[in-house]
Amino acid sequence: MSGIKRLVSFKGSASDLDLNSLFEEYYDRLVYFSHQILKDQTQAQDIAQEAFISYWREKDSIEVNKTAIKNYLYKSARNASLNLIRHENVVQQYNQKQGAEEPAEPPVVDAIISSEVIAQLHLAIELLPGTYRQICTLGFIEGKKNQEIADELGMSINTVKKQKQKVLDLLRRRLSPELFFALMFYHENTPALL
Repeated sequence: MSGIKRLVSFKGSASDLDLNSLFEEYYDRLVYFSHQILKDQTQAQDIAQEAFISYWREKDSIEVNKTAIKNYLYKSARNASLNLIRHENVVQQYNQKQGAEEPAEPPVVDAIISSEVIAQLHLAIELLPGTYRQICTLGFIEGKKNQEIADELGMSINTVKKQKQKVLDLLRRRLSPELFFALMFYHENTPALL
């Protein structure tokens, strides 16, 4: 507002209309006019101030009569208000477009954490004794059913179930509760961990 006050305090030559009287006469009208378009009082005040600054810069090319000046001020306020609305619409569309595309690519941090968790799970599985490791790999990583594991390893389905339970007990002791939960969550929600 200080720039406007300096402009308003300046009085032009005798042939120029007094900027102070123009400001006092049209400022509130321009704020109201811009507010009707923008529905924002602060922005409307800024637009009205900008209209006077624009007039001051261009005053030599504007006819020196009250009607021409009034038309220029209203036209400046209207154009600035509409430009502001257009700009806000572009920003909003861009933000919506960015928001819609975000889920398609998981954040890098989540991908790193997932990789580390899976690596720790694989390490714990590799440390299991032979048959337990095979049952864990076939059941939890490859997502095979108990009967398929029994057929592949040549053992009864009850032996597979008991050894799977023993694998879970061993993993529960070796993994943090969070990692064990991740193993169980992935096993229930995905057919294969990898």
